[in-house]
Amino acid sequence: MAQGIDSSAVYQQYDRMEMLKAFDDTKAGVKGLCDSGLFQLPQIFVRPPEELASELKHKKGQVQVPVIDLSGRRREIVEQVRSAAETWGFFQVVSHGIPQSVCDGMIDGVRRFHEQDVDEKKKYYSRDTTKSVRYHSSYDLFMSKTATWKDTLTISCDSSYDRDELPSVCRDSTVEYSKHVEILGNILLGLLSEALGLNTDFLGKMECSKGHRLHCHYYPACPEPQLAIGTCKHSDAGFLTILLQNQLVCSLQVLCEGQWIDIQPVEGALVVNIGDLLQLVSNGKLRSNEHRAIANRIGPRISVACFFSGPIDNTSKIYGPIEELITKQNPAVYKGVAMGDYVMNFLTTGTEDYRALDYYKIGL
Repeated sequence: MAQGIDSSAVYQQYDRMEMLKAFDDTKAGVKGLCDSGLFQLPQIFVRPPEELASELKHKKGQVQVPVIDLSGRRREIVEQVRSAAETWGFFQVVSHGIPQSVCDGMIDGVRRFHEQDVDEKKKYYSRDTTKSVRYHSSYDLFMSKTATWKDTLTISCDSSYDRDELPSVCRDSTVEYSKHVEILGNILLGLLSEALGLNTDFLGKMECSKGHRLHCHYYPACPEPQLAIGTCKHSDAGFLTILLQNQLVCSLQVLCEGQWIDIQPVEGALVVNIGDLLQLVSNGKLRSNEHRAIANRIGPRISVACFFSGPIDNTSKIYGPIEELITKQNPAVYKGVAMGDYVMNFLTTGTEDYRALDYYKIGL
């Protein structure tokens, strides 16, 4: 937060639910607000005073998360992935096998969707999480303390995936990117399996990559970024996340030892991070770290997060610490969890209040 801002004066009492509903009913999202000529942040997007004040306590670190070249020697790559996954929970990858033209096409497709006529976008607007394709703003809008400064097109690429359901403006680019990122996800899970001392296909056989979701975010330029948040602090609930982003502005930050570390965009790179379920099955060896996206005066920032969350439709499927990793010296620290319960906890809790691992620690 900038010095001299009286956050308590900005964050005043108001009928929050009424304003949230009015915003949601427009189905025009944050971009619709910006297109209306917005000069001041609506109160539903203003973070609470205590949260803004806490920004002063978190120093900003200058170090950078590891950048790993996947074209190097296998043994060296596995060691680099292990080190990054155990310490940061984040790393960037280059020489990842996805053509730059495919990445650029995906970013351009997301831009075309969000910048098309609002009446076309409204056809996809929904808060029904069972829909394979849906457009919305702040998935936890009515549960969170602060509405996030972004709009999102969510696409579920599971067994029932039908390309004809995709918006025509981004259909081809999405299908092409989805194929490539699924391959990369399995490559990374193979490297992580080896990093854990397991067979290359171990995490794959656990169905960690079964189905994946693309969250296509559009962050417009914000008139008062010091008061807003693009994506609030959270950890990812699934196994693994691969993030594609345009190079316009640095917004992604990871929390490390009380410091917010900027993840500087690297040309041609994708950001990879460990999710809560992977920390759970690795019995805490791999780290799922908290992160966020800040708002900026420059925009739009466009990103595509691909979440590998496992077989979420198989509600009885149970995940717990991998038996091969459990010893007398290294006992299980997490309970097993049924996917149905796990997903329900996630969907019924606001992002900033949710930390999946807290529910499943043994002894709590």
